[in-house]
Amino acid sequence: MAEKEIMFNEAMEQLEEIVRQLEQGDVPLEQALTLYQKGMELSKVCHDKLQNAEKQLVTMMNDGKEVPVDIEKDGQTK
Repeated sequence: MAEKEIMFNEAMEQLEEIVRQLEQGDVPLEQALTLYQKGMELSKVCHDKLQNAEKQLVTMMNDGKEVPVDIEKDGQTK
């Protein structure tokens, strides 16, 4: 997304609205494709922001001598 930096909450709200519109099923094909593309962009923004937040938390935990938790291993410590 080349526009201004979007906050995570704003991206999620927009993504939820796109999903709602697409689930209604009465969106013309061209508009549905545009909405889908925008939704994929918003999904990537959210994913990237969550990954960045996770990295920051791990760094803070390491700085504080806490044992980091690997979220991808069901909460087991690394």
